[in-house]
Amino acid sequence: MLTKEEIYKIAMEQSALELGCSRDDLLKGGIFTGVTHPRARAYLKLPFEFQMVSYGENLVFTVREELRSVAEKFRREFPNYRAFEAPAIQKLEALLAPHGLKPRHMAEYFLPDPALIPSLPCDYELRLLEQPDFKDLYLPAWGNALCADRSHLDVLGMGAYDNGRLIALAACSADGPEMWQIGIDVLPEYRRRGLASALTARLAAEILKRGKVPFYCAAWSNIASVRNAIRCGFRPAWVEITAKPIQLD
Repeated sequence: MLTKEEIYKIAMEQSALELGCSRDDLLKGGIFTGVTHPRARAYLKLPFEFQMVSYGENLVFTVREELRSVAEKFRREFPNYRAFEAPAIQKLEALLAPHGLKPRHMAEYFLPDPALIPSLPCDYELRLLEQPDFKDLYLPAWGNALCADRSHLDVLGMGAYDNGRLIALAACSADGPEMWQIGIDVLPEYRRRGLASALTARLAAEILKRGKVPFYCAAWSNIASVRNAIRCGFRPAWVEITAKPIQLD
């Protein structure tokens, strides 16, 4: 099974190839020009027009070349984690507006510590699911766990059943060659029974058994999702802000 150190190395190498920098650059910070790469996470649209990433104190920007001065100005004023706070985002929006862009996607990513992944109890039947089992599950109820637009990437899942009825589903997509992203859905009437954590933790362990890195994404404001990640042995690893064209509104 992968160690915590190996997991972080793989994740940082994945980020570096998408950002057009090195793994060491993620720790030092810097500004780089957008690139494309065949091994990028499947849901990303590369090259980035303006992307800001932090694995801790330092910031890495990947931008269109003509936006380098914007990144430099912003970085001088907000050189650390405060770049992700509301006053900084407001300033970034003002700097990007003349270029037809605005901050649009903002998320925190979590990686597991294998030593902390718990074995949690579950009062319902559990089944390990593979790609053929998902065929009839592309429904709104499972929209976080599965993605119909990229169904070929949905590779593994853990379902909970009540008398044969699927009531909760954690599933993962092979978004990168070595990294599988977990999503979780629980039917409303079965929430607050520990199902999300029981399934997420079990699926994370199954992914690690296969030599892949499970990762988990949540919005800052999604407290329930963040708590689920923490309960399952995941810890905050990196944060991202992506700017997209204003006309997408």
